[in-house]
Amino acid sequence: MRTRGAILLANIITGLALGFTVSNIGFVDYAELNRMFTFQDLRMLLSFGGAVVIIACVFAVLRVRRTPGRIHAGVIPGAVLFGIGWAISGGCPAIPIAQVAGGYLPALVTIVGVAVGIRLCRWASARYFRLDRGSCGL
Repeated sequence: MRTRGAILLANIITGLALGFTVSNIGFVDYAELNRMFTFQDLRMLLSFGGAVVIIACVFAVLRVRRTPGRIHAGVIPGAVLFGIGWAISGGCPAIPIAQVAGGYLPALVTIVGVAVGIRLCRWASARYFRLDRGSCGL
């Protein structure tokens, strides 16, 4: 059985490794992200593809199996909004944290936007859609 301290340490080390990796690939640079989204530079898009191939191999080795279920009605519009927000702000929820760590303070606006978006999603889900809190991410 793992202790909380060991799990926390593993999470910190993994987070630092992820931050280092995404910073070196260029995922914290708005101009790089813009070139990816406008298909001017396929390097970062291929990085995404490589990550998908690696995780698929890890899942195969670990024999991780998920039974495909019914797709939630909010997945498609949520994915579209997520992509639009990423293209405009230059960051998904994790990237602005690395940007702030690298000294790019305007990313704080993106972090606030993520927090407000999650709150609005939870409010709308509870009031109008009767969905559980887990459907809004974090």
